[in-house]
Amino acid sequence: MFIQTEATPNPNVLKFLPGRDVLGEGTREFTIDQASASPLAEALFDLNGVQRVFFGLDFLTVTKATDEQDWRELKAPILAAIMEHFTSGAPILVGEAAPQPVSDQVYDGETAQIVAEIKELLDTRVRPAVAQDGGDITFRGFRDGTVFLNMKGACSGCPSSTATLKHGVQNLLRHFVPEVREVEAV
Repeated sequence: MFIQTEATPNPNVLKFLPGRDVLGEGTREFTIDQASASPLAEALFDLNGVQRVFFGLDFLTVTKATDEQDWRELKAPILAAIMEHFTSGAPILVGEAAPQPVSDQVYDGETAQIVAEIKELLDTRVRPAVAQDGGDITFRGFRDGTVFLNMKGACSGCPSSTATLKHGVQNLLRHFVPEVREVEAV
């Protein structure tokens, strides 16, 4: 098994591509308190210096705990844990640990149409680009012209995430959906 690694715009996050599906659909982010939902996440958190783990369709990202930690020291044990997990045949998620829901709000009338347009643009234009950088962006709500989004994976805490939201996503949404005035991270 060959696992590729890629740097992300966030220097504290490294992207791992195992060459097979990780979740297959959806995304899931873990802190150490949530790791029991995934044998792979548990194995990664057993390593000293892992702060957060994110699973995407065919990749995962690992966030190191501090800037002082060196990826050269963390990378080999992370690769070993990933390889061991995939060769063991163990499931990625256990029990009822399904991917997290994107939004449970219900919108009516014209607002429902606006939200549908926003979600379509996010799914077709924004999320694929963000996934290439090892992250995800999910719709959390729309109110009074403001779109609320959640940045996950490599994008969470990334120094360039504010620029991505304000100059990239906000401009795109405002261009295609005139009712959007601004975008905020939650």
